[in-house]
Amino acid sequence: MQGKKVILDQLNALLVYELAARDQYFIHSRMLDEWGFSKAAARIAHEMEDETGHADALIRRILMLSGTPDMKPAALNVGHDVISIFENDLAVELSVVKHLREVMALAEKEKDYVTRDLLLPMLKDTEEDHAHWLEQQLRLIKLLGEQNYLQSAAG
Repeated sequence: MQGKKVILDQLNALLVYELAARDQYFIHSRMLDEWGFSKAAARIAHEMEDETGHADALIRRILMLSGTPDMKPAALNVGHDVISIFENDLAVELSVVKHLREVMALAEKEKDYVTRDLLLPMLKDTEEDHAHWLEQQLRLIKLLGEQNYLQSAAG
């Protein structure tokens, strides 16, 4: 099935950010694990798996619409400590939320309801799971203090 170029272009733009989120979560999970923060590392690894699933769904949709997936991720913002890791990951998630909403609105306008429906669970996952968890962690760091939080995040 031939998809509209405008939809394919936007799906590819979204894919670039999903791939970057996946890769950023990947390196961050390994960094956290190496530093001994196994609880935080496990959660970030879970997020990496979710992002891989999002990318997979986008790739499959692009291919079904006779497009070619753009497999070059956007630039990563690798953190240097736990706080910057969470802040950088939250920034990626908020950017993805914005882009998902824009692509969903475009899909609606172009009457591509299947694409819109494909993106809705990604938006829910990104807002309610990924971004929300990161916001919670940053809030906990402020409430508990960095050292207390880090102690709780260690394995």
